[in-house]
Amino acid sequence: MDCQKIIKDLKHKDFVKVPNKGDWYEAGAAIYAKEIKENIFLLFIILKDIHIENIQALIAHFDCFSSIGCKEPEQIMFYLSIKDKDDLHYFEHYLKSTHN
Repeated sequence: MDCQKIIKDLKHKDFVKVPNKGDWYEAGAAIYAKEIKENIFLLFIILKDIHIENIQALIAHFDCFSSIGCKEPEQIMFYLSIKDKDDLHYFEHYLKSTHN
């Protein structure tokens, strides 16, 4: 997968890169978030390990924006793991649905 293209698309759609300060995701994971409803956020987490690049998409409830990247969400309402190109069309579908 072309993670650089995906990151560029996320920035174009007004996602904000959130510092990964907690232990919810591994060190080096990039977190991009956008509020879609009060305290409900659409998150894209790009995990990088030695062998694969893995993107996780989720809709989650946090007590506030600054909690993202520091602690686990209060509730996860939707979760999608994208590990190969066959899963990418789901990612594109949800990314398009965030366009205002």
